[in-house]
Amino acid sequence: MALLEIEPSIKITKRSTTRMQIKNKLALAVAVASISSQGYALEIGEVDGTTFSVGGYVKAEGIFTDPDGDESYFDSSARQSRLNVKVDREIEGHDVTAFVEGDFWDNATDASDTSYAMRLRHAYIKVDNLTLGQTWTGQFYANAPFDVEILDFYGTGVGTVSGSGAVVRPDLVMHYTTGGLRFSLQDPVYSDADLPDMVASYTHRTEAGHAFNAAVTGREVETGPDDSEFGAAFSLAGKLNFGGTSLALSGYTGEGNNVYSGWGYNGATNPATIASRGEVDSTGELVSTTGFTAGISQKFSDKLRGNIRYAQVTADETAATVPDDTLEKVNVNLIYTYLPGLDFGIEWRDRSAFTMPLRPGGQQVEVMAMYKF
Repeated sequence: MALLEIEPSIKITKRSTTRMQIKNKLALAVAVASISSQGYALEIGEVDGTTFSVGGYVKAEGIFTDPDGDESYFDSSARQSRLNVKVDREIEGHDVTAFVEGDFWDNATDASDTSYAMRLRHAYIKVDNLTLGQTWTGQFYANAPFDVEILDFYGTGVGTVSGSGAVVRPDLVMHYTTGGLRFSLQDPVYSDADLPDMVASYTHRTEAGHAFNAAVTGREVETGPDDSEFGAAFSLAGKLNFGGTSLALSGYTGEGNNVYSGWGYNGATNPATIASRGEVDSTGELVSTTGFTAGISQKFSDKLRGNIRYAQVTADETAATVPDDTLEKVNVNLIYTYLPGLDFGIEWRDRSAFTMPLRPGGQQVEVMAMYKF
């Protein structure tokens, strides 16, 4: 089915008519986005200086899992599919953006129920260099732009200070950027914290296309009933581009950041309780972790690209029930762009231990189709 043409602008004289046409254009754009076979961003149009657009993707995946010490199984889903709406306008010399995105991951755990509800991923306002709302953490921005492409929905960031998907988008984040500097204040994971969780980072980009980031994170960590300590971590990340080949490297070390890195005293971490977060050991002392990643991306042609990524993160102390203090993860994939915006991919991955949420140690093979609009 060919993509329907959406007119780039709307000229209307009456405000009520304008509202109606905006509503109709939005409904049409959403419908077109869901059925189109061409990969184009959908700009609905411009009204009174305001630009409306929609985007997202539909992704279908099948995953073969061979867990360590258990039987193999296969599961498939389209729950990662997502939809966003963006509104841009210049107001009194200021660039103002509103962005809302949701996917269909829901919180359902019953495999027999496939009527998943939409959940909120992003909802933020951006005015010039200030961003406020629910969106990526400062740790994520300090690492993800300098990493390689992987298909694993649960694997992004493993080995870095932003390796836990459980807190990758806090309820409220404030980012302020100036030049290469980014300052972030985030809704604290510790609910009784006196201060927000904080990140300060600096990105340097060269004329040759290379990029480097250094970041410092700090937060108040709950160590017991009515007790807390301040933990901090330091992170370095970089991406070197050499034509069709790019090399990505990162490393971090620190203490009390385990809830963000996804590995700690109890192995894979979960932000629900002190014990499961892995930030403190059995005596209430902060646990340190150190991680690094190395990846290479290769563009074989205009349509075919591939990536290899290795990640490792180690805790200086783990519980007696955790068999290894180190998590290792490997991803190898090939992605083929069949049509503009339409990708087919396959990825083999292996992780040495269970990671949150619901990913066992062992091997997996994912096959997927993704249409981005």
